[in-house]
Amino acid sequence: MKLVIVGASGLVGRNLLDLAIADPRVESIVAPGRRPQPERRKLHAPVVDFDDLPLGASWWAADAAVCTLGTTMRAAGSQAAFRRVDYDYAMSVAALAHQHGTPAFVLNSSVGANPASWFFYNRVKGEVERDLAEIGFPSLTIVRPGLIGGDRNDVRTAEHLTLAVLKGLGPFLPKAVRINPAGRIARAILEAAAASLPGVRMIRSAELAA
Repeated sequence: MKLVIVGASGLVGRNLLDLAIADPRVESIVAPGRRPQPERRKLHAPVVDFDDLPLGASWWAADAAVCTLGTTMRAAGSQAAFRRVDYDYAMSVAALAHQHGTPAFVLNSSVGANPASWFFYNRVKGEVERDLAEIGFPSLTIVRPGLIGGDRNDVRTAEHLTLAVLKGLGPFLPKAVRINPAGRIARAILEAAAASLPGVRMIRSAELAA
């Protein structure tokens, strides 16, 4: 399997890249990003500008493409900047993969995604899910994790405290509100890409719970 991973430098993306490199089913990986990646076997990591993606790059053609791109309102600094990353970039990647004949696409979205939501974050996530379904991939998988557990590069104090509380309460909580470990999310994404089941499939937070 040839796999395109967009967002390989993030928490889920890093876990996914490690899994894909170790998986014998994956023959090659293309991980376009804004910064260079260390050289690793199977991996081609072109440096790209997401505002001006290479339209004719042959590596868009793969067996499956995965998008784990995502930011936060704090990091983005404005609603427009947030939407550019979480909607515009994701849709551009999907459109190019589809144009180059990639049959399967997997999106790492979020619990609560809803295009009609009052909450901006959830609304944007829902709009991406909705519009991806219109592109026409033979296989589309939407993964909707809740609070993601793992070691991030950035510091999110409030999220760190919430994770600590949920980790302690985990055994007593319904699966739908438990922590979703980044490694488990990455495994679900990789299996979805490998299976490439026809139609639109949703993987919800309860299926990803610790």
